[in-house]
Amino acid sequence: MLWLPYALLSAVFAALVSIFGKIGLKDLDANSATALRAVIMALFLLGVVAVQGKFGQVGEIFAQRKALAFIAMSGAAGALSWLFYFLALKAGTVSQVGPVDKLSVVFAIVLALLFLGEKITVWNGLGVVLITAGVILTSLK
Repeated sequence: MLWLPYALLSAVFAALVSIFGKIGLKDLDANSATALRAVIMALFLLGVVAVQGKFGQVGEIFAQRKALAFIAMSGAAGALSWLFYFLALKAGTVSQVGPVDKLSVVFAIVLALLFLGEKITVWNGLGVVLITAGVILTSLK
């Protein structure tokens, strides 16, 4: 169950992205701000890898072409997600944009079902329906 505290911490820091991002975007271009955010994240993560002494493992990723291709696609998808998220934050409220962004959970489950062969239970399906309903209800004005 080690995944649970990590997932909860991820959710807390994702919430802070919304709050800090909305405040920081006040009079700025969303795409420029996203680019700067990406640079800061890259430097921070390189620092983490350095502190852990794992720079040698980066070469292993480059040696595995298939893994590298999917990691690159994941990076591009993440960058597009950030670009659209900051554009949405610039134009909307956190209380609207945040919940709609969480439809990524629904999309991830459906895509995992279709492409990874993952199974979902009736309870999981009900959760997907409730998340979708919650997004609709919280995004209404």
